[in-house]
Amino acid sequence: MSGAASDPVAQFYLSQLGGEYGDTLTAPCPFCASRGFEPGRLQVVLNRSSFLYGYFHCRNRCVPGGYPLWFARLAGLPLDTVPGYVPEREGGVQPEYPLIGMDEEVRTFAGRFSGDSLERYTRRGIRRETLAELKIGFNGRYLVFPYIQENGSCYSARCVHPEKASDFFWQGDEQFSTEPFNIFNSQDISRCENGSLFLCEGEENAIVLKQLGFPAVAVPVRAVLERLAVSRFAWLDNLFICVPNTPDSMETARGLAARIGYRARVVGWPQGTPRDFDFWRLAEEEGAAKKISSLISAARPFSPFTSVEREFSFFNNNLLSQEMAAYKNVVSGFPLLDERLEGVRGLNVVGGAPKAGKSTWLIQIATELARRRVPVLYYDFENGRQRIYQRTVSRLARLEVAQLGGAGLTEEEATRLAEAKGKLQEMLHYLRVVSDRGITPELMKKHIEFLRHETRSDYVVVAIDSLHKLPFKEFGEKRAGIDGWLREFESMRDGLGVSFLVISELSRQEDGSYDGVPHMGVFKGSGDIEYSADNAMVLMPSDDGGERYNTLWLVASREHASGRVAKYKLDYPFWGFREEPVPSDDAA
Repeated sequence: MSGAASDPVAQFYLSQLGGEYGDTLTAPCPFCASRGFEPGRLQVVLNRSSFLYGYFHCRNRCVPGGYPLWFARLAGLPLDTVPGYVPEREGGVQPEYPLIGMDEEVRTFAGRFSGDSLERYTRRGIRRETLAELKIGFNGRYLVFPYIQENGSCYSARCVHPEKASDFFWQGDEQFSTEPFNIFNSQDISRCENGSLFLCEGEENAIVLKQLGFPAVAVPVRAVLERLAVSRFAWLDNLFICVPNTPDSMETARGLAARIGYRARVVGWPQGTPRDFDFWRLAEEEGAAKKISSLISAARPFSPFTSVEREFSFFNNNLLSQEMAAYKNVVSGFPLLDERLEGVRGLNVVGGAPKAGKSTWLIQIATELARRRVPVLYYDFENGRQRIYQRTVSRLARLEVAQLGGAGLTEEEATRLAEAKGKLQEMLHYLRVVSDRGITPELMKKHIEFLRHETRSDYVVVAIDSLHKLPFKEFGEKRAGIDGWLREFESMRDGLGVSFLVISELSRQEDGSYDGVPHMGVFKGSGDIEYSADNAMVLMPSDDGGERYNTLWLVASREHASGRVAKYKLDYPFWGFREEPVPSDDAA
């Protein structure tokens, strides 16, 4: 008894049933006689490491099994004497049930089992007592699964052909074939308060579990799992979700588990299990009970976090990938910038004054990445695809845009033009220009996943021209919208391993200029760039003896020293920039 002293659940059962404390308590059933059954034995699981801890059931099945609160209700005990009782859970609005149901029909169908209809269950070890407890019947052609409600009455039953599960119909009140009434054996939910329950896809999978002594409910088809209100399971400690071995069912089960949280456990299937395999088919195999128990024991609580093994694998694979050529190709093509930032990594925000050449600078980097077979998604709200392609060919061929039609070119110029067009065509396998102003974060993620799949690449760079032209409808007012998009970029960077190059507008200084030493305050309309960006940069116009150029400043960085990076002079009229070092006495 010493162990029971610190175990309130064990103390509760021992005080009602007597006997000795152990992993299992067996005692005469206090409910059999009052329900017209021969004296039977009641078993209670008191092993604290078991997910069925506190669960009782009668071997005669005179009453459905459950946990301490259900025992107290059956025995007429004051609920405030029961471990785990929470008065605030009591009551609630109950639905209005019809005055007349189909209970008499259910009793009639339950007495019609014979021959093949009964053998279907006996060869799986399912006894008449289990079918009787669940009031399952047969109408001469269809199996009848009554959907008994919390008040103990049935108003609708699902009739299913024994050999063809897709052949079924609902009998009774149509309202009770839909949510929230279409949970088979739904009374087990309240019986399992503060305990564990099994939720199955398909009634017969629940029947298999009930035969083995587990509490179980079921939904008729997978689609119902998608719509279940998780509040129905709010007072359970564990909900085991059991579905057939199909991709759709397993995905739905994981989706439900995500909504429920850590209390949910999805029962998985070993590799090599046949498609559509479930507990009903498994029940025909030798040693089915042991196999089902093993599957249940292997189920783990749903976690929003990846496993330790997967997380370490992610870390180690990333380390190894950094030594591969594909990783080393994720560079801007500007040597000084790449040396400073070690390539195009993370979330990079680049501010610049109007007409400073931000778009031209970004186009050059994006197309150089694509030339190296790095997939690039270019979200353009400034220039349009044709202008981007023209400027790229102009830079590669060193021809003015007006010459790209090919008229009046020398043979050597025509050759350069043909080669540049060929390079553009190759690039377009890796460069996708999107001008849709209806872009959303979810759509952007789909673009990323598609391009990664299409190019079979682990790395994708997203270029955005510009941050202030993105749609903000989802986020409300513009400033909140900009910050909202930045948080989405952070999420994609971390969750999808994507790098970003994002153009931002600058705020004018007090004198109306964009000159001087830049700082985080020059970025327009966002307070989150400072916290979101891995690298915040500014292309600042400069004048060296009448020669105009831009100086790239690294204003803030998580890993690199701030200061001047390089000078960029426009290679007019070929729509490209030449990178030059900042004089040593000028460098930060």
